[in-house]
Amino acid sequence: MQENMQEMVLRPLGRGGIQVTPMGLGLAALGRPAYITLGRDADLGGDRDVAAMRARTWEVLDAAWAAGVRYVDAARSYGLAEEFLAGWLADRGIRPEEIAVGSKWGYEYVGGWRMDAGRHEEKDLSAERLRRQLGETRELLGGHLSLYQIHSATVESGVLDDEEVLGELRALRAEGVAVGLSTTGPRQAATIEKAVATGLFDTVQSTWNLLERSAGQALARAHAAGLGVIVKEGVANGRLTDRGAPPALARAARERGITPDALALAAVLARPWAGVVLSGAATTAQLAENLTALAVTWDDEAEQAFAALAEDAETYWARRAALPWT
Repeated sequence: MQENMQEMVLRPLGRGGIQVTPMGLGLAALGRPAYITLGRDADLGGDRDVAAMRARTWEVLDAAWAAGVRYVDAARSYGLAEEFLAGWLADRGIRPEEIAVGSKWGYEYVGGWRMDAGRHEEKDLSAERLRRQLGETRELLGGHLSLYQIHSATVESGVLDDEEVLGELRALRAEGVAVGLSTTGPRQAATIEKAVATGLFDTVQSTWNLLERSAGQALARAHAAGLGVIVKEGVANGRLTDRGAPPALARAARERGITPDALALAAVLARPWAGVVLSGAATTAQLAENLTALAVTWDDEAEQAFAALAEDAETYWARRAALPWT
C-alpha cells in the first residue's frame, strides 16, 4: 500500500522548465457568466455582471495564492479571464518569476456575456487566429505568460499537420515561452501520440478522471518523452462532486470525512505522470475542498474500489456534451 500525499512545493513541468505546484487553478468557471459545471447556478447566483465576476475571480485567486498555488490556467475563450487575471497580478504586485501562467488560443468567446446565448464560443485553429490571439494575450499578460497552448487540439482538426501553425509555435518557443496543447473528446490518446511525435510541445493538458481514463497510457508515454502533463476536469464538470457523485464515491468520501471532489482529485494526483492538476473552483469554499486532496491518501485499495466507475470514452464525452451551461 502506497501513500500519495503531496505538498504544495514547486517542481518543473516537463522539459519546458516551468515551475508549478501539484495543484493549479483553472479560470474557465470564473471568467465568463455561463459554463458547464453542475450546480454553478447555486454557487454564483444571478449576479454575474462583469464587476461581480471580476470580484469573485480575484477572491478565488487570493485564496489560491494564500494556499500556495503557483500555476494559473486561462484561455482567450474564457470570457474576461485573462483580463481579470492581469488586473489581479498587477494589483497584487506579483512578478512573472513568482507564478506560472498558461493560456490558450483557438477558441473565441462569442457569448456576449449572456446566459442564454445560442453559442458561447467559436473554434478556429488557423495560424491567423493564433497570431491575433497571441497578440491579445500578450497585451494583457505580458511577461507573465509562461505557456501558450493550442485549445482543444484534435487529430481531425488538422492543426498538428499545419506547418504554418507549427512554425509560429516554434518561433514563440524560441522566444522563451513554452508551447503546449490541450485535448478533448474520445480520441484524446491519438491526439497526444501525434503531438509527441512532432517533437515540438513542452506540455499537454488533457481530461483524466475516475470516469474518463482513456488517455492515461498516452499521458504516461508523453511524460516519459519529456512533456509536462496538466490534468483538467478532474471532477468531471461536477459529476464527481457532492452534486453528482456516484454513490460509491460519495459513501467513501463520507467515511473519510472529506468531500467527493477531494477524493476524486486525490486519484488524479496519484498518477505518476500528472505534473499539475487543475482545480476549476468557482468559489473559495470549493477551492478549499479541492485542495484537501493534497492530504488524502490514495492507495491500491482505493484504486481497485473505484475501477468500476470508468465509462467508455464515447459515453463519457456524450454525457459531457449534454451538460447544461449554468
